[in-house]
Amino acid sequence: MNTTLRSATGFDLTPPTAAEHADLARALTREEAEVLLHHGTEAPFCGGLLDNKENGVYACRLCGLPLFHARTKFESGTGWPSFFEPFDPDHVVGITDRSYGMVRTETRCARCDSHQGHVFPDGPPPSHLRYCINSVSLQFVMNGEPLPDPLGRGDRLE
Repeated sequence: MNTTLRSATGFDLTPPTAAEHADLARALTREEAEVLLHHGTEAPFCGGLLDNKENGVYACRLCGLPLFHARTKFESGTGWPSFFEPFDPDHVVGITDRSYGMVRTETRCARCDSHQGHVFPDGPPPSHLRYCINSVSLQFVMNGEPLPDPLGRGDRLE
């Protein structure tokens, strides 16, 4: 029986086992671990992907799942990379976040549950959403390059 959970675009969304998650976590820098695993936030205007204008895909830094297309990135002026829609709606999960006296929607990777950032209803058309994402939560993959596959899932862009 095949119990693999797949997204609409065909990517394996099966969560990593506890051992796989621990292996992935060991490969993170201190800053990446603080953001991805402990729901931290990098300082604004200093992330390495903020000014990236290359064509490609932004994948989860922890598990490699593609989260955003470069064509959906826009300059929001907030100091973090911003996108108006995910690569696949199945790849990003929204969780109510009531920290710091606010009510926001936290965005997490649907496969590994790592913290990515937050989504707000003040983005450009067509979605009017702004996915405000930490650079350290992402890894950029240029068009034509293979996706990272730290879990050995064999996921590929078509």
